[in-house]
Amino acid sequence: MNNPYLLLQEAGRSLLADLGWSFLKNSTHGDLGTWLQAINALPEGELVADLDQDAPVLGKPKGNPEALRENLFKLHPWRKGPLRLAGMDIDTEWRSDWKWNRIRQNLNLGGQEVLDIGCGNGYFGLRMLGAGAKLVVGIDPTMVFVMQWLAMQKLCPGLNNFVLPLGIEDLPDGIDRFDCVFSMGVLYHRRDPIKHLQRLMKLTRPGGRIVLETLVLDGAGKETLVPDGRYARMRNVHAVPSLAVLLGWLDQAGLNDYQVMDASKTTVNEQRTTEWMTFESLRESLDQDDMSLTVEGHPAPVRAAVLIQV
Repeated sequence: MNNPYLLLQEAGRSLLADLGWSFLKNSTHGDLGTWLQAINALPEGELVADLDQDAPVLGKPKGNPEALRENLFKLHPWRKGPLRLAGMDIDTEWRSDWKWNRIRQNLNLGGQEVLDIGCGNGYFGLRMLGAGAKLVVGIDPTMVFVMQWLAMQKLCPGLNNFVLPLGIEDLPDGIDRFDCVFSMGVLYHRRDPIKHLQRLMKLTRPGGRIVLETLVLDGAGKETLVPDGRYARMRNVHAVPSLAVLLGWLDQAGLNDYQVMDASKTTVNEQRTTEWMTFESLRESLDQDDMSLTVEGHPAPVRAAVLIQV
């Protein structure tokens, strides 16, 4: 496998490029061989992209469409999108474009270097480039999402959007800070939310911004749900605060300048089973007799997005 992070190195992020390459080449995931074989079978593309679309367009149609579909499907499940890859429409589990469209008017990413924590396959990084970002570095420890990014890189090489197989705990303290740091769908998986928020602050340059998106409880109270077991069938959901409690956490972390951009209930039209993500999704995670509740009896998911000035 050739080093896919050479452009990141050229962009002045050598430490991150070396870390990403080291983790990738030393992976022992059992499906790695199948994934790499599928990627190797994809046609070599060229830098042709239209990123300011709900479904970013990467590469031109090339080769046998049935073979393209077969090899891309070997990278199942496709969760973040939608995407159009070499003419193939990828209908992903999440309508991530809905989330992006709810926050994009509050963002000014022109010429900025961005860190996206928990980035999945890099969908939001594509949208950030489409909004004018100079460089996007995404981190996500889930190897199949890194493989999806590698597939996109092969079909449309040369974009300054990178996905590294790292968690936030793998980032060294000495890396250069970013103009903007995104943490979407991560906070509720952290045992210590204040520590996570403070880590985000340390990764952001003075005067930069953080985009935080996380689960919250609906309503104006000051409650925090600590699930005993799973939440909407998700493991490792440690705490779901009300919006008031979430803002209190920001204050405790030393982040006192913020703006709530959006708070929206997640619907079964926004997160659902598709032909490119065939596992059960949100509908199966809700009480079928009362879809305002999860199958565990908790309030159904509401997600808030907050813009924070550092």
